[in-house]
Amino acid sequence: MEFIKLTQDGHIGTIVLDRHRKLNALSHDLVAEVIEALRQLEEAGARVVILRAQAGAKVWSAGHDGGELPEGGRDPLGWDDPLRHLVRTIETCRMPVIAMVEGGVWGGPVETVLACDIIIAGPCATFAVTPARLGVPYNVSGMMTFMSAASLRLVKELAFTASPISAERAERIGMINHVVPAPELETFTLGMATTIANNAPLSIAVMKEQLRVLAGAKPVSPRGFEKVQGLRRIVYDSHDYHEGIRAFKEKRRPAFTGN
Repeated sequence: MEFIKLTQDGHIGTIVLDRHRKLNALSHDLVAEVIEALRQLEEAGARVVILRAQAGAKVWSAGHDGGELPEGGRDPLGWDDPLRHLVRTIETCRMPVIAMVEGGVWGGPVETVLACDIIIAGPCATFAVTPARLGVPYNVSGMMTFMSAASLRLVKELAFTASPISAERAERIGMINHVVPAPELETFTLGMATTIANNAPLSIAVMKEQLRVLAGAKPVSPRGFEKVQGLRRIVYDSHDYHEGIRAFKEKRRPAFTGN
């Protein structure tokens, strides 16, 4: 595989994001490799998976690959985009997935991390939800992922400011499980993975699915769902969306007008 490294030791699989030249931005090809790796690990009898970046990474992932976002005319983050496939695969695979986070996590990869079952971070890890910097409308299922991980007020702060929060604060508010000193991060994560792998895999798989279904049991009327979906079109048909994508590709600061 070109953009990840896949290893398995007994019942523990490890997927390392390894697109270092692009700061592990979630391109279509990288996402496809992670999904395939999860499939292979499940077939090979893995009972738990660690998803991580390269050792000592300053950036866990720099966001959705902006070069793959359309400049207009269609939904940039619809049901069939790569990030949606990755999040759904993590959520529905039988194996618990542990996110081991070093460095910054920006944009869509924050949702990827929050979709994981357990999150263990180093003290220098940060999390920033950045669609507002690009003028991109986030999708409804992604918003639900954020709301399952944090309070509504924090989700609003993350979404509206696009500013990063520290691992320490994320742990304090229950958004992640543990903050571990950098020298102990790998050992701690492997220890938890070993504990999980030594427990009954069928029991864990069933409980994971039960919790997924229960967490998603948030009633929304068809009319309400249509409204929140329709609101997104206001953004991706706007001048600001076109400007945000062009500015990203031209590596300049966007000039948003609110139109």
